[in-house]
Amino acid sequence: MFKSSISRKILMALSGLFLISFLIVHASVNALIFYNDKGKTFTIGAHFMATNPIIRSIEIILIFGFIIHIIQGLVLWRKNRKARPIQYFYKDNTPGVTWYSKSMTLFGTLILLFLIIHTQNFWIPNRVHQFQYGEELPLYEMLIEKFQNPVEVAIYLIGCFSLGWHLLHGFQSAFRSIGKYDTLILKLSYGFAIIIPSTLAIMPVSIYSGWIK
Repeated sequence: MFKSSISRKILMALSGLFLISFLIVHASVNALIFYNDKGKTFTIGAHFMATNPIIRSIEIILIFGFIIHIIQGLVLWRKNRKARPIQYFYKDNTPGVTWYSKSMTLFGTLILLFLIIHTQNFWIPNRVHQFQYGEELPLYEMLIEKFQNPVEVAIYLIGCFSLGWHLLHGFQSAFRSIGKYDTLILKLSYGFAIIIPSTLAIMPVSIYSGWIK
């Protein structure tokens, strides 16, 4: 059953919806930095995420969610390409065919690269330090230091832009695959694709600009 395209799309949708729920939590914790109280509130939120046993357990599921989503996306892309080596001709303004829906693999790849950089900057060092010494790294200070570098800020902005573009189609596509789609879902997809990436992108810009110290 898992070899059929329909089953793969449903699995892709469910893993995508799980990752969407993660984005809501991740963006909410990151937004605590806008209290601008020298990281006190942010540190409380980050400490909860890093030490709560339920959250730590969900992290394992989250890793598998990323792996499943990536693999299924690549498999579906390969099957589509293999099924039709010579693409159908269609006009650029074909109704229902948006550029972002045709570039899911491209932006998905950029998000994967960004995710690797992001985890190497913060998540992996923090978890390794916790495992070795039983305490967390000063994530707030690490954020302030990291985003003094304009190159790092640019990388994060590209990552957030890619995420938003990916979500424009991915959010509504996930609900389509499980048979739940209407005008409200369409509106929510646009709102989600703008609000979540924007929240994540404003943080490095605010630190680099000196609004958050």
